[in-house]
Amino acid sequence: MMDGGKRRLGDRLRGLREAGFNGEPVTQGVVARAFHKSVPLISSWEKGKAVPSEDWLTAYARLFAGARAPTEGRLPALEELHGEELDRFEQLRRELLELRSSATSAGPAAQPGSEELTTRSPWEGLWHFADRSPITLVCARLRAHISPERPDYVELYAYSDLDALMELYGHVCAANPGVPVQCKLADELDQNDVTNHLVLLGGIEGPMTRRVMQALNLPVAQDRDAAGFRVVDEDGHSATFRSRLEGTAPDQRLVEDVAHFCRAPNPFNRMRSVTICNGAYGRGTYAAVRTLTDPRFRDRNRSHLQRRYGPGDTYSILARVTVVAGEVITPDWTQDGTVLHEWRAP
Repeated sequence: MMDGGKRRLGDRLRGLREAGFNGEPVTQGVVARAFHKSVPLISSWEKGKAVPSEDWLTAYARLFAGARAPTEGRLPALEELHGEELDRFEQLRRELLELRSSATSAGPAAQPGSEELTTRSPWEGLWHFADRSPITLVCARLRAHISPERPDYVELYAYSDLDALMELYGHVCAANPGVPVQCKLADELDQNDVTNHLVLLGGIEGPMTRRVMQALNLPVAQDRDAAGFRVVDEDGHSATFRSRLEGTAPDQRLVEDVAHFCRAPNPFNRMRSVTICNGAYGRGTYAAVRTLTDPRFRDRNRSHLQRRYGPGDTYSILARVTVVAGEVITPDWTQDGTVLHEWRAP
């Protein structure tokens, strides 16, 4: 039986060829001439019998990003693509590389409704960036008063949400071997940092998180006074989702938090992505990260996203987070009652 990942990649390549240019399909011969390859090889790629290299999938993106069929069997150069064509190239390339990753790395699918005993590799998930561009993880500054001149100075003392940062840093490095991954404080970012794949950990304490949320025009805002998040719909109606504390001060304990996960094109570089992992409290920020790193839950949460959103979509999810004896229970987006609010940009 053919591997499902190879079949999906082959179907997508055939779909690109059949969609063609301005609604006019092209033959396998046209693709073969543009690539200087044989028709049987193009056919084997479309049937899922062979998997093209990353370079040839990049060539597919170049070929079908343009509005016109190639002339004289010539593959258009990347410099010839402009505006929407260049955007389409980046989207196609990212999509095809992700499909290739699934085709070459995916293990056997779990039976519906069963608990998965094995999980897919980290580089198949949402924290793998197929274009291999640098990644910047950003936290707000926590203790700016500690001087680097002090003998007991530790650089990470300045970072908020350290548990979320450590969890995500290891996972992102594993999912993107050889790709530069750096941790930065929000008040130390430069142009190179913000135009990478950008991951923002924490909420309104971080000025970069506020700025990105405004640029994305999200209907979600963190409500510090309510210790939660406020959502405003298209009709102007609002709802607030709050965390929950038990006991009386100063012995209150957190029993339920709210986690916010958002993925979108980076407003500072639309060829890269921005991801926000945020919570009413630090436990919520950690839970937002764990939804796609926890090996017990990340595959089902990833499937939830893949059923609803494409690689270039802007979307936002608010989820309920249960805290038991100070331990975060990773949210399962597929379980009824966990997702409090879900939104995709038009």
